[in-house]
Amino acid sequence: MSYGFETLAIHAGQDPDPRTGAVIPPIFQTSTYAQDAVGAPRLGYEYSRSGNPTRDALQECLAALEGGTVGLAFASGLAAEDTLLRTVCAPGDHVVIPDDAYGGTYRLFARVAQRWGVDWTAAKVSDPDAVRAAIQPGRTKIVWAETPTNPLLGIADIAALAGIAHEASALLVVDNTFASPYLQQPLGLGADVVVHSTTKYVGGHSDVVGGALITADTALGDELRYHQNAMGAINGPFDAWLTLRGIKTLGVRMDRHCDNAERIAAFLTGHPAVSQVLYPGLPEHLGHEVAAKQMRRFGGMISFRAAGGEEAAVKICNSTELFVLAESLGGVESLIEHPGQMTHASAAGSPLEVPADLVRLSVGIETADDLLADLERALG
Repeated sequence: MSYGFETLAIHAGQDPDPRTGAVIPPIFQTSTYAQDAVGAPRLGYEYSRSGNPTRDALQECLAALEGGTVGLAFASGLAAEDTLLRTVCAPGDHVVIPDDAYGGTYRLFARVAQRWGVDWTAAKVSDPDAVRAAIQPGRTKIVWAETPTNPLLGIADIAALAGIAHEASALLVVDNTFASPYLQQPLGLGADVVVHSTTKYVGGHSDVVGGALITADTALGDELRYHQNAMGAINGPFDAWLTLRGIKTLGVRMDRHCDNAERIAAFLTGHPAVSQVLYPGLPEHLGHEVAAKQMRRFGGMISFRAAGGEEAAVKICNSTELFVLAESLGGVESLIEHPGQMTHASAAGSPLEVPADLVRLSVGIETADDLLADLERALG
């Protein structure tokens, strides 16, 4: 039987406990397991780095939500990315990355992976021709995309990039953190691997850090699972349980995030203190038509440029009350930040450097009128 998204979020991997009937999966807070005989672990569980029932429940749910066959949970989004890179790439290989990517992803490529021989080229993922031109035949193993991108909210045409990557015998990896599986399912559009920082919308409550990889390729999934165990950057059972708890309300939360973001984007558009609003839900956004084609709605993330430059942008960030000045995103509470000095400071001086006058909003699920009033005060 085929179930809807919200049903899968509540039930996939989360059958009632067979011993007690508990409707919520237990937290198996254990490091090791009694074995029935030498070489015969019970139900395959021997050590919690290799497998844990609570993490397995989360992994099954993540795979179901993204339409994949294998889901893997990690200690953070970057732990997931690192495991993927070291599974797929070897010294001498090459990766195409967005010229507008999360600062931590840039740092992983530029300061870590490059040191052991994996090269990278930044390209505008909203421009398929630019991505095709950045590919190095025979060397490029991954085309890496974010859509929407962080923090400039660029939109990549997933199906188009999948075709380009596969022509070059490369994998298309899509970071789906900003959209969440509720708004967008890249595997169904041709992507090979989906990456999430489950810290963000998937967990949704700013109380747990985690990451995930999902694929529909069983063979690739087996390789990733091997490296997950060999490298060991798994999340603990309580973190997995918290993430599962957040997932149950993902659909209803995302609808509210989108409702609020649409109102705020409309308010910011044309405001004298704002020179540009970056939100794919606006018809004038360059990626609007592609986003409308591949997303259910347009998400809860908005960036804008302050008309008064960097000083004005910083002042706005320091002046809100309900919008909390903080890094991260995707929680029920609204956040504001200055990417150039916060999440993307590591990209300064690189092709991924962000505009100094940029402000990024993670629009929460509070009463929209209160959020609008808070921004109106801060914008002056």
